[in-house]
Amino acid sequence: MVNPGMLYVTMQPKPGLPIEQFHEWYNNEHGPTRLRLPQIFSNGLRYRAADGKEPEFLAVYDVTSMSLLETKTYTSLRENRSAHEAKTIAQVDVKRYFWDLISTKQSPLFIPIEQLTDDEAEGIVLLTVELKLKDTADAEAETTKWLGEHVDMLSKVPGWLRSRVLRTSSLETGGSVSLIVLHEFAKENELGDAVHQPAAGTLRWDEVQEKYATLNSQRLYSLFYVFGPAPRDLDNLSRLGSSPSSFKPAGSTDTSPAIAFSITTSDGLSIPYRLEGNPDPKAPTIVFCNSLLTSLHMWDPFIEILKARRPQYRILRYDFRGRHAIPSPPVPATLDILADDLHALLTALRIPKLDTLIGVSMGGATTLKFALKYPSKLGKFVACDFNAASSAANTSAWRERIGVAETPLDDGSPGIKKLAGQTVERWFHPLTVQRKPDAVRWIADMVASNDVQGFRYGCQALWDYDMKGQMSECQVPGLLVVGEGDGKGALVKAMDGFKGLLGKDGAKLVLVPEAGHLPMCENPEGFWKAVEEFL
Repeated sequence: MVNPGMLYVTMQPKPGLPIEQFHEWYNNEHGPTRLRLPQIFSNGLRYRAADGKEPEFLAVYDVTSMSLLETKTYTSLRENRSAHEAKTIAQVDVKRYFWDLISTKQSPLFIPIEQLTDDEAEGIVLLTVELKLKDTADAEAETTKWLGEHVDMLSKVPGWLRSRVLRTSSLETGGSVSLIVLHEFAKENELGDAVHQPAAGTLRWDEVQEKYATLNSQRLYSLFYVFGPAPRDLDNLSRLGSSPSSFKPAGSTDTSPAIAFSITTSDGLSIPYRLEGNPDPKAPTIVFCNSLLTSLHMWDPFIEILKARRPQYRILRYDFRGRHAIPSPPVPATLDILADDLHALLTALRIPKLDTLIGVSMGGATTLKFALKYPSKLGKFVACDFNAASSAANTSAWRERIGVAETPLDDGSPGIKKLAGQTVERWFHPLTVQRKPDAVRWIADMVASNDVQGFRYGCQALWDYDMKGQMSECQVPGLLVVGEGDGKGALVKAMDGFKGLLGKDGAKLVLVPEAGHLPMCENPEGFWKAVEEFL
């Protein structure tokens, strides 16, 4: 039987625990771990006391069915804590409460907090009133009835959003029973004196106190963090310096904050990502889409330039599906699926809108597809070294490359090593091959390490697509960039041919000198000059 309820956790860090360590652990490790169990937890919210009392911090998780908290899926989280979590939580006074949901009343203006942006959610007010039932007949029924009157009274206060009444869960046996009501109000409200005595103004309160229940606590909180399934708190991570964190062991000399983790797509595939740059959670975000057969590290040289010259940006990179694995059963990638993967990543990281999306090759095609499919999620884009439509010859070439990758070499090594050599020879400008052999080897090794089956199904995103007919509908401003030697100039000609199709006025096409298919790898400074003004 489905029995919705709540996991309600109060916390007070002990003296000696840096507050940054407490928040970084809870925001990046503890909370997201639970949100990765959507079958159990539908949301996770953090509140800070607004009444000057302790415990100062409260976390609230809505539970789809309370019996799930007794399953191994949930209990194993506590049994298998990381060393960092065990060390941190030992320095926090924690009290957990299980509550069964009795009733809900909400305003027509109420929107579930997890559906709000962080800016919209931050500062929402939570008023809680807990009543401990007396051991008398009708105590629960009469107190529940009174709470309904109490909710009706507070629902008339301007700014009221929702009230929920809950009871000590049936999972907690042998102890006393309490009822608790949680009132949520907008940041701007007219609670006034009701904050200090939320029960006193209600009819029959004196009778309830005398016969049925005692006031156990009343607290006022302000919401300050909404969990997603993906860790994203660079702010507290950056404040830890060389101290241990959820992503860095004790003694690490790397002081630049970066979160390397992964999300799971709706079809069960793991998508690794790396979040870095400006740690301010309100910082504008730039996302990078790789080419096929490369990893998020193909952007390393350019990211160093970007960090130095545009430090205001938060930077997000990720690996395409097919880089490491494929879903089971195998499904060929499409540009629609790749755009949806990026959307899923942004949702998991609670990023409502990107400042800029930059992609190259298959990442360039994905960038355009994302701009067409999710225009409200994007401020502008840079699409590099790609074609707006595939060709039959291109599809045939990909089939041949699959054959190369899947055919072992004479020495028994994987055929994708041979494909790597052919690929970099096709991609790179002759000057890159001549002057930058280390860069050529770097990308060749990256290509050779791609999962072979992942390549087989991933490259199919570049088969049989045509976005030219949609480009005039594009609402997002875009810049097109191409290496001057890509395809010996053939791609320059192709992109020049469709640049005028974008939106109402077309897009500017910028050439990067001394570069082929991956200008940001071959000539990072040249690529920076190409995009600097647009950024």
